[in-house]
Amino acid sequence: MFFRVSLGWAVLLAFVVLSPAGLTQVQAKQKRPNIVWIVGENFDLDFGCYGARNVKTPNVDRLARTGVRYTNAYSTSPVCAPSRSAFMTGMYATTTDMHHMRSHRDDDYRLPEGVRPITQRLQDVGYQTANVTHIGDRIVGTGKLDLNFVNEGQLYQTKQWSDIDPSKPFFAQFNMPEAEYDIYDRKSSEKKRVPWVGEEWHPQIATPQNVQPPPYYPDHPVVRQEWARYLNSVSGMDVRIGWILEQLETDGVADDTVVMFFGDNGRLEARGIHWCFDSGLHVPLVIHWPRNFAEPAGYKQGKVDDRIISLIDLTATTLFVAGIDVPAMMQGQPFLGPNQTLPRRFAFSARDRIDETEIRQRSVRGKRYHYVRNFTPGAGFPSLNRYKEKCFLVKPLMRDLQAAGKLIGPPADLMMPFAKEQLFDTVADPYEIVNLADSAEAEHQNALLEMRAALDTWMAETRDRGGIPEPREVVAPFEKEMHDWFGTPDWYGKQSPTR
Repeated sequence: MFFRVSLGWAVLLAFVVLSPAGLTQVQAKQKRPNIVWIVGENFDLDFGCYGARNVKTPNVDRLARTGVRYTNAYSTSPVCAPSRSAFMTGMYATTTDMHHMRSHRDDDYRLPEGVRPITQRLQDVGYQTANVTHIGDRIVGTGKLDLNFVNEGQLYQTKQWSDIDPSKPFFAQFNMPEAEYDIYDRKSSEKKRVPWVGEEWHPQIATPQNVQPPPYYPDHPVVRQEWARYLNSVSGMDVRIGWILEQLETDGVADDTVVMFFGDNGRLEARGIHWCFDSGLHVPLVIHWPRNFAEPAGYKQGKVDDRIISLIDLTATTLFVAGIDVPAMMQGQPFLGPNQTLPRRFAFSARDRIDETEIRQRSVRGKRYHYVRNFTPGAGFPSLNRYKEKCFLVKPLMRDLQAAGKLIGPPADLMMPFAKEQLFDTVADPYEIVNLADSAEAEHQNALLEMRAALDTWMAETRDRGGIPEPREVVAPFEKEMHDWFGTPDWYGKQSPTR
């Protein structure tokens, strides 16, 4: 049967069908895919799809096999709160004054004008937002925020998967419990050894006998035990990811959901997090595109993408996925879709105060060379951080071995203060052991000059606030808090902090 439709009704019908205001729920869902962020805490590229051994990661591997695996993604900070603050806003924490660890928790700080949390931008166009902790009785997330802004209103609408209406578009973030030490009871100082979250059930794929820790550590049973625990936390997290992917299938939304898996910062190891080496900044990133939506420019199933990507680019890319224009002032840039900018030449990262430890570093990472500038004379791997002294058993071990004259080679070098400038050839030297800053080779000097200039330009253009000292009344309480939480090692002195 055919119906005659007047021109006026035809125009009205076209408006109802095509305009955002007139979209039905089904059409709205077709226009805006669901988005899932699976955020791994403290991981480097230690997954089967990246070639890691002694792990079992079938779920991340499957996402990579049916999606895109990125090999050059870097966090903007080697510690969680500044990094998370950056990818939640698409802005460098050094620009927005969120670069110090656990800052602005109890003051009246507000985000700069025009800077907004991504979840609120998504809510504006109808997304349900969730920071999911449970699917039924299963723990699939911590609900962690760890953001250096707390006065921006509601960021998520629920923590429960069961609250999500699958007939409407949703953004669900899962902050993985792994990999982390079990520190949040704040009783770490009372324990002989702080356990890893989930170590009692993690698959025991790695053992002290089959692992091979990096050569900047001594070959010692303690080093091997901790390395095996870390790798088993990788396998344990993959189990939880499997529960999430299974639920997407069960609820019939898998084919409508973009899944993004990434790390918030680098690996949970003594020379990993907190430091601007690759081990503290290089993160996994895998994106799976659903079959009910056309693949965007820049995406191809099964692709391995070696473009340089900063985690703040994930913010802009997520806005593209949601059909939201990327704000002109946003420093992140989309790496999928029609509005991709020129590929990044470098990824920039920054480390500033972490807990009570005031050390400043800046990092420039290209495809081959990695440049680090150290602004704090005398600082280095042995510098005091009570969390790391208590939880990371490798650190006090290396102090003891050094005192006994039993450290040689790269482990002994690691106990020395950092040079003002460090340059690493990450192809020839993937563990970043040999500093080439003083090399006479023309290629090394050219890379040094180029990256030195790039950092100077970036610091100026982004208005890096790292050179502005924090008020002493802000910093001082952290020393006592960290002492009460983790204790103070004997070598630092018998007197407990009183500030």
